[in-house]
Amino acid sequence: MYYTYILWSETLLKFYVGSTQDLEARVAYHNSGNVKFTSTGTPWILVYHELHETRSDATKRERQIKAWKSSAAIRRLIESE
Repeated sequence: MYYTYILWSETLLKFYVGSTQDLEARVAYHNSGNVKFTSTGTPWILVYHELHETRSDATKRERQIKAWKSSAAIRRLIESE
């Protein structure tokens, strides 16, 4: 199984959207400071995730959410859960 996930940074007041097979490890990796883009936003909080059958489905959904380019749309998605 694969996940599409959304993280929130109180430091940056920004969302980060990604996909992975191991959600817990990926969130820990973002918070470790080893990912260049997310290193300045720690701590990252997992605020949303979806489960998908294939990696392709998870990355397709990730691209769809990123294409919104709207934090308001992401907030609506999170609140609908």
